[in-house]
Amino acid sequence: MGISVDGLTSRSWLIRPHVSWADWTWTEEAERLHRLSQVRLWRDGLPVERVAAELAEALGGAQVIADNLIDAYWLETLYEAAAQPCPVEIQCIGEILRESGLKSDVIFAAQTRIDALGFGRHRAGEDARWLAALLMELEKQMQARDRSLLRATRPTELLAYANT
Repeated sequence: MGISVDGLTSRSWLIRPHVSWADWTWTEEAERLHRLSQVRLWRDGLPVERVAAELAEALGGAQVIADNLIDAYWLETLYEAAAQPCPVEIQCIGEILRESGLKSDVIFAAQTRIDALGFGRHRAGEDARWLAALLMELEKQMQARDRSLLRATRPTELLAYANT
């Protein structure tokens, strides 16, 4: 799980599987994609209670944006396992982009510029950095139109979130 405010830095947590997730399957494909083995998750992962508490503190009421609808489900699953209330609601970037009125060629051009920066992918911290950088690039496009893509009034109120 990872977050980024500025696209330059990120914070991420490796989560030890919770006992309530015992029937979940971690496939070889997932292991290759994320470069994480189940052995490493169990050995190096942090307890869900600790991750949930640290994440809640880091989020601090910020606007949280994810690139996938499943991220909201995963965040709720984390907090349910930790027996803590989920501190934020996640917005999906797709919803924000639909409401923005930006044309698809503008969005794809911004994505191409951000992809060229060489972010690693399929690791939570890097995915969060990529998403934050994309949001900032798209926000520039909106500000050129005297509008805003984001409801956050200060950059520190925006957090890009990734769960990979």
